[in-house]
Formats: sequence, structure tokens, C-alpha cells
Amino acid sequence: MHTSDSRPGERVGDVHLTEDVLSVDLVDGRTISVPLAWYPKLLHATKAQRSNWVVSGGGFGIHWPDVDEDLSTDGLLRGAPAPHQRRATGT
Repeated sequence: MHTSDSRPGERVGDVHLTEDVLSVDLVDGRTISVPLAWYPKLLHATKAQRSNWVVSGGGFGIHWPDVDEDLSTDGLLRGAPAPHQRRATGT
């Protein structure tokens, strides 16, 4: 994400999480809501871990330090779920 390419109104205003939905209020008045299932780290986090977030990326990102998750308003606006991560398997 390049913050110089972003619009100032797309900065994070507030974040709300339920058991199923992540909602991000932008400073321009819009709200982005996406299924929490798109972000497994957040889906499987505790309520306390989900509540511990900070604005990052010059105002265009959200970071959850307890679960090491980072999202950007650009990605949320594009509807980009977290990339699938391969799990190591024993052979």
C-alpha cells in the first residue's frame, strides 16, 4: 500500500468487531464491513485480542499486535481477504 496513492478520507476512524464481522469506520463517513472469516487470525483471536488494535500505516492501516495481523483500508475497500497460508505438514 502506498499512502501517497490513498485518499485522506480513507483513513481509519474506528474499528468494530463482532463474532462474525469486521467493520471499519473511515474518516469520510463510510463504513467497510467484511466477514471476519476472511481473516483467520482475527476470527480465532479472543475478544481481548481483537479489541487491542492500533491505527498504523500513516492512518491507512490497522494493526493487532496480539495476533500479528495488519490490514489496510485499501485492501478492505478492494475486498481482499487474507492470503491463504500453507501449513507445514509432517512427512
